[in-house]
Amino acid sequence: MSPFKSSTGLYENVAAFLCYLFAFVGGVIFLAVEKRSRFVLFHALQSVMLFAGLMIAHAAAGFLPLIGIVVGLLLNGLGIALWLLLMLTSLQGKWLKLPWIGELAERQLNRM
Repeated sequence: MSPFKSSTGLYENVAAFLCYLFAFVGGVIFLAVEKRSRFVLFHALQSVMLFAGLMIAHAAAGFLPLIGIVVGLLLNGLGIALWLLLMLTSLQGKWLKLPWIGELAERQLNRM
């Protein structure tokens, strides 16, 4: 467990875990309430960007005839795998930066 607490009063790793546990909504909430922890803010940004991207991809897959079902199933599997991986690594206090999305989140964090 992380010895550091975020401005919410939660341990940083627990706050980051909650960003992923509640997917997009958890990230938005922690972006609104967290004032100090770069660890929590990074995971909140990455959560919002990842799950927003998955939602958009799912919506786009719905417009593809026939193959859209397969794409949707693949997106479901990818989303669940990333959700579990990110929850576990954030709970361990690790900075798992996803390709592309993690880079975007880090750049946005540096602008904050």
